[in-house]
Amino acid sequence: MTLRFALLRYVAIFNCFLLSATSQNLPNFDQVVAAKHDLWGEAAMHQTNGASYEFFQALLPPPRYVNADFHFYPIVLSAPNAKVKARLISNGSGINLNAGTRSWHEVGTPVTFRVGPDEFRFGDILNRVQHPTLAEGYLPIAEIRYSHDWNMFKEEAFASVDPLLASNGVVFVKFSLAHGSNDFITAQFDSKQLKFSQGKVTDDQGQLLAWFDKSWNWDRNAAHAKINTTNFATLALFTKPLATNSSSSSPLDYSAQRQKCADTWKQILAQGMNVETPEPLVNHAWKNLIIQDFTITKGDNLYYSAGNQYEKMYGAETSDAAVPLMGWGYEADMRRFLPVILNLVDKRLTNHFAGHKLDTLCRFYWQTRDIEFIKSLRPRWQIELDWILNSRGGEYGLLPKDNYCTDIEQPVYSFSSNAKCWAALRDLVPVLEAIGDHNTAKRVAEIAPKYKQDILAALEKNIRYETQPPFIPVALFYDEGLHDPITETRIGSYWDLVANYVIGSRIFAGSERETWVPKYLETHGGLCMGLTRSAATNHTFWTGKHRTNPLYGKRYIIDTLRRDDPERALVSFYGMLAHGMTRNTFIGAEGTSLQPLDEGGRFFYCPPNTASNGQWLWTLRNLLVQDFDTNEDGTPDTLRLLFATPKRWLEDGKTIKIERAPTAFGPVSISAQSKLSQGEVLVQVDLPSRNQPDKTLLRIRVPAGWKVLSAQAETRTFQADDTGAIDISSLKGSQTLRFQVTAN
Repeated sequence: MTLRFALLRYVAIFNCFLLSATSQNLPNFDQVVAAKHDLWGEAAMHQTNGASYEFFQALLPPPRYVNADFHFYPIVLSAPNAKVKARLISNGSGINLNAGTRSWHEVGTPVTFRVGPDEFRFGDILNRVQHPTLAEGYLPIAEIRYSHDWNMFKEEAFASVDPLLASNGVVFVKFSLAHGSNDFITAQFDSKQLKFSQGKVTDDQGQLLAWFDKSWNWDRNAAHAKINTTNFATLALFTKPLATNSSSSSPLDYSAQRQKCADTWKQILAQGMNVETPEPLVNHAWKNLIIQDFTITKGDNLYYSAGNQYEKMYGAETSDAAVPLMGWGYEADMRRFLPVILNLVDKRLTNHFAGHKLDTLCRFYWQTRDIEFIKSLRPRWQIELDWILNSRGGEYGLLPKDNYCTDIEQPVYSFSSNAKCWAALRDLVPVLEAIGDHNTAKRVAEIAPKYKQDILAALEKNIRYETQPPFIPVALFYDEGLHDPITETRIGSYWDLVANYVIGSRIFAGSERETWVPKYLETHGGLCMGLTRSAATNHTFWTGKHRTNPLYGKRYIIDTLRRDDPERALVSFYGMLAHGMTRNTFIGAEGTSLQPLDEGGRFFYCPPNTASNGQWLWTLRNLLVQDFDTNEDGTPDTLRLLFATPKRWLEDGKTIKIERAPTAFGPVSISAQSKLSQGEVLVQVDLPSRNQPDKTLLRIRVPAGWKVLSAQAETRTFQADDTGAIDISSLKGSQTLRFQVTAN
């Protein structure tokens, strides 16, 4: 194929996806990536009732391809917390196929699936393969369909949760026809010197690699079976070979294994908060993201990813995966993860890690109020506290230089890291008081204001006022330069990520500078569809310069919610669901290309990703339940309920339900049932009983054309503000509130 022909083909394909934008009179792709404002995001906010999944879905094809020989993204298959993990290629082409590139680890014996008497590889023709779907919309039981010779092949796969089989990463696979006549399926092993006997395939050492049901026969180093719409073929593949004397009975009760898999994951989900929204896709997504996290976890290690070079832990990213899980109710698991997080060391990012670890510790305390556990971890977190307290100095009173970020190994005085470490001191004071260490609390309380003063004094010498809003650099006394547009340079792309930690520190809270960084992101090319942008600076597998790194936008999103700008938060929420994740399977990554490779999808890097999962889970949780420290003294004081829900969720007849939502004040449950046709929204709420917030607010966001007037609880009447919020700080326990609404 000539370069000219390839370019023409790409343009033709891509223009198909721009038809949707054109039909809505939206900016086209070139306009969007060249703009300094988030054109699609802003257009979404101007839709009736704001941003939606449907608005974003058709603008681009989804993430789908990776830089590996198997090309289509892998789906990690594993029992909860298991150490051995398999991968299913998402076009159905095989299990544990070799990647062939340095970014990926090779796992198990590759098994390729082929269809028909011509043994054509499953999923190889793009327009014949469907996106995978999950059982019940969220369970880790994947189904992939592929059309060949007028027949529709159906492949289903899942990981065994049986302890013996899970320790060997056993994957069960079932083939049948969704429609059509008799046809053939082939399982081809990429291994020599195999032996097939009594349905078992063993390697040259006699270890078990696979177990087949009676539908299969062996020929030419492959297993073959005839299937139709009523007759299916099943097999079990061992990612880690099993000594044949370890098991004397066949594990191939496919139905029983499948049921056990479903039951196990449902039991795990039942341990945490339950959320039911009127959007099934949202309900499926949060459930599967939690399942993904426990699929990626190995023992007590909540890794960044699995099966690739990101199968490791990072101080910031691992915390950003663990905290949302805890916020969903998995406090027992956080007790496993937190000691490991506190032990993480990276001498290139000592300050960055220190601030993040202490922030995570404080969040754990406020949710659990577990004083004894905090005390038991003191030898681990005291190291970070001592570093911050004792390492400041020099001309500027800042911490010593550390790297700009992981990928930019330039030591700098980092405004981001210093702001994070100051915030950690602020937040740690009430925790130290709670555990009875009043002397250290007093010392930290005395140091923190001076530290903040030094940080802001150093920053003042580096702010660039020639832009609006003024530019806040990360590298102090380094001549970082303006980033305008932000992603024009490599360091600008990383500023877009790292600046989020500045936002999260709240170091500018209450001042005119509070919105400078988020507004700079919004007006200088830092966002697309609400997702944090970056840019490729070299020509590798990326199809174009423009990409997103959405997981690093978590603090920007929460800040929009804290400042009560729900419409922008919803852009990020739905932008992520539509284009930061795969269709139906909700798999995200650290980086995702904006330009499609073809009509089927876009490249993304080393999926899956627990921090990506955490970003979306934390956003959804804070759309529903917010527990904020509005006094900026380290102690949460305000509970806000249903403050940023999509307005469509309370269309007539719809219900929002949250059960057992953990907060800094104790669990809360709430149900809102829309009865617009009857002029009301009925709310049931169980308020926290462990600790009383200083302020509790409840908002009902009704669809366009409706307005909330007031609410009644027993004999009391609460007047609603213009946003539909009421102050229920005086209420306790279980309450029923009837919101009166009227059509505008």
